[in-house]
Amino acid sequence: QVQLVESGGGLAQAGGSLRLSCAASGLTFSSYAMGWFRQAPGKEREFVAAISYHGDNTYYADPVKGRFTLSRDNAENTVYLQMNSLKPEDTAVYSCAALRLRVGVQVQSQNDYDYWGQGTQVTVSS
Repeated sequence: QVQLVESGGGLAQAGGSLRLSCAASGLTFSSYAMGWFRQAPGKEREFVAAISYHGDNTYYADPVKGRFTLSRDNAENTVYLQMNSLKPEDTAVYSCAALRLRVGVQVQSQNDYDYWGQGTQVTVSS
C-alpha cells in the first residue's frame, strides 16, 4: 500500500521559513517524480513545485520561484520543500504527490499524479 505522509506544516510569520517533508512508502521511490501542490480556501488546487526522479531537475510555479527549494533523498524516500520568505498568500493546505514517469505526463498537471498525501496546513500571518 502506497503512503505519502507530509509533515512540517504550521504557523509562520511573513518573511519566515518552514520546511515541509513528505515521506513515501510502498513504492519504488526513485521511479517517481514528486510534486507539491497547494490549495487555499475557496481556490483551486495549484502546482507549487516538482522534482525529477533522480533530483536532477526541479520545476517551480512562478509565485514561489526564488523562495522555495525542493529536494529529495532517495535513500530516505523523502522529499523536502524548503519555504523561505513566506507570504500570507502562501497560506494553504500543501500536499505532496507521486508521479510515475511515462510518456506524455507533465509534472505541473495534478491529474497526471498517481498517489497523494493527506496534506499539511501552512498558515502565514502578516
